[in-house]
Amino acid sequence: MPPEIALLESRALRDSVIERTDVLDKVKILTMLPDGLHITTRMVAEYFEVGEEAVKSLTKRHRAEFQSNGMHILRGSYLQVFERSNVDLSDSSYPQGRAHLTLYPRRAVLNVAMLLRDSDIAKRVRTYLLDVEEAARSGPEAGAEQLPLEQVLTQRMLTGPIGTRLEAVEACLEDVGSTLRELAPWMAGVSARLDGMDRRLDAHGRFICAMSERLCDLGEDMTEVRRDVATLEAEAAQRRARRAKRRRA
Repeated sequence: MPPEIALLESRALRDSVIERTDVLDKVKILTMLPDGLHITTRMVAEYFEVGEEAVKSLTKRHRAEFQSNGMHILRGSYLQVFERSNVDLSDSSYPQGRAHLTLYPRRAVLNVAMLLRDSDIAKRVRTYLLDVEEAARSGPEAGAEQLPLEQVLTQRMLTGPIGTRLEAVEACLEDVGSTLRELAPWMAGVSARLDGMDRRLDAHGRFICAMSERLCDLGEDMTEVRRDVATLEAEAAQRRARRAKRRRA
């Protein structure tokens, strides 16, 4: 398989794979305009995680190639009609009253991926694209049933460096599983102790509730006692006042 940088150097190689626009969504979901067919320069830049100027500079250098893959510029009444049916275009990046708008179909976006050097997303698209093409060219092995391209690529990933890393992750997960099995008895004991603490806390809660109710009852009793004492004091004061009045008489 040629390295992904080969796509940067050979237009013939780019033309041979330009129809494989499905690889774009395999690497990163490509969000389209409401018409479902195009995206703007800003959206291309966001997909590849680069600045808009990088995309504009690239399309200037390879304008003929991009135009052959569907890139076009809307002006005048065509632009107005397109804007009316694609209202999402009216944002801060493209203020109302612009003179033109560059649109990219999926083929042109894939064209960007095959020419944009300083983008990790573009590099991943190129690598994935060449993997798919190699799988398609290699065909079924002798005496073996042909597998879907996705399955072929998955098998290659599992037998390469990614497969080695997956094996290491699986080994770590096995260690974690064995550790959890060893901890299971201890965790069961902790769970039992926590259950006991829950029961004791429930009992304490019930006791505290009972004490609170009893204190409420005592508070009501004390209130009645205070009223009775106040009544007795008032009656005693009245009796003293009557005696004092009789003595003066």
